[in-house]
Amino acid sequence: MKNFVKEVEWRGMIHDIMPGTEELLEKEMVSAYVGIDPTADSLHIGHLVGVMLLRHLQRCGHRPIALVGGATGMIGDPSMKSKERNLLDEATLQHNLECIKKQLSRFLDFDSDAPNAAKLVNNYDWMKNFSFLEFIRDVGKHITVNYMMSKDSVKKRLSGEEREGMSFTEFSYQLVQGYDFFYLYQHEGCRLQMGGSDQWGNITTGTELIRRKLGGEAFALTCPLITKSDGGKFGKTEKGNIWLDARYTSPYTFYQFWLNVADADAEKYIKIFTMLSKEEIDALIAEQAEAPHLRPLQKALAREITIMVHGEEEYNKAVEASGVLFGKDTADILRKLDEQTFLSVFDGVPQYTLSKDALPRQVVDLLAVDTDIFPSKAECRKMVQGGGCSVNKEKVADAAAELSADMLLNGKYLLIQKGKKNYYIIKFE
Repeated sequence: MKNFVKEVEWRGMIHDIMPGTEELLEKEMVSAYVGIDPTADSLHIGHLVGVMLLRHLQRCGHRPIALVGGATGMIGDPSMKSKERNLLDEATLQHNLECIKKQLSRFLDFDSDAPNAAKLVNNYDWMKNFSFLEFIRDVGKHITVNYMMSKDSVKKRLSGEEREGMSFTEFSYQLVQGYDFFYLYQHEGCRLQMGGSDQWGNITTGTELIRRKLGGEAFALTCPLITKSDGGKFGKTEKGNIWLDARYTSPYTFYQFWLNVADADAEKYIKIFTMLSKEEIDALIAEQAEAPHLRPLQKALAREITIMVHGEEEYNKAVEASGVLFGKDTADILRKLDEQTFLSVFDGVPQYTLSKDALPRQVVDLLAVDTDIFPSKAECRKMVQGGGCSVNKEKVADAAAELSADMLLNGKYLLIQKGKKNYYIIKFE
């Protein structure tokens, strides 16, 4: 059995670890959990570090528990937040839970009959019938306000620039999370909680509650919060989070995100977000040092994680789609792209909208009269004669040629290329 701590240590995935954790993991099969916030019906790549910790844990023979915080999601964790979150209703939470389990199944084996099969739990199941009086008597009594106030997450909010303070709801969050650990310790034999470094205070409240109420010993392990080498926030783009659900982030955009990370980040991310071995990664790092322009690290990172999240078929489509912008003879590939991928590839390209009744139409009229892609018909004819104008990646040989509705990509688009780098989309409605 692989040593879990050593495995995640060389990958740069340990920030803090409670003494005795490694010894416990070497001695027996351990149940460990990571909490996941269900405020959306998809995970984003910010969740992936915790999910990868669980994946490695299961691969090393231990039992992963994914706790989806149906109850804590109704409160909102103050850690690293400057404002209180909106609270979710039960129906929304239930929908989010089902979607998240489906995504987690790509990383964890829930269906095995092995003793270390993964388990998904929802803390709403044990919190929903817990009365407030019972909670403050059975849980609150064992943790002092002084202890809770000493946590960084609380101190930062109370001394924050916005001076909005913290509601009692958020202040009580660490007690609720602490009780989760206590409950899983009692009912699932869970001895270890893992999470981001911002969770250390909440996790250790759980170990303290277990010690004070049961005299038991539980452990904590946190991973660093992932950063980008340029100081920007990991996983955030101008359009927001990179999601695991193809409805929110297309597999092409997902693939491109990893393909375009900086060299320094690629070396760090490939250890965290793939299952490649140390030997394989060291070989890729050496390859990158010799030929950085070939970007072997980024290509391997993008391949591994896109296949893990979206499957091999979507990965192959993303690679093909990437060739549309720069490759030759790509008309066939372009026609195969689904609408979401097509729009992802040409994101930011100027768009025109016309009625389908405008077709059929001569190239010169469509590009210089109906739209202003060319300032004049003469300019359009000149570019066509010079071989510098394409429609749907096929060179236009005659400016008087007719474009018809059966040429539309996905039944509604024409892709116009003017020169080498200027693209335009005409959408027909």
